[in-house]
Amino acid sequence: MAETAASGGQLLHLVFGGELADLEGMQFRDLSALEVVGIFPNYATAYSAWKDKAQSTVDNAAMRYFIVHLHRLLEPHGSNAGQG
Repeated sequence: MAETAASGGQLLHLVFGGELADLEGMQFRDLSALEVVGIFPNYATAYSAWKDKAQSTVDNAAMRYFIVHLHRLLEPHGSNAGQG
């Protein structure tokens, strides 16, 4: 069985990105062109993947990559959501 955040194991993080419609906003130009870099078991590996992708697109000012803390969405308040 996979480890969980409660047991000190996996803290899943999603890295994704795409080109923004406006440099001042958070709206993507084309949702069908979003790139999912991957899902990672901890922040350190997610950060490394994010940094690699961000540096590889440095010439495109509108390109942005983000880290989403999936473990926070799965257990938003440390509760056992969905159990019971």
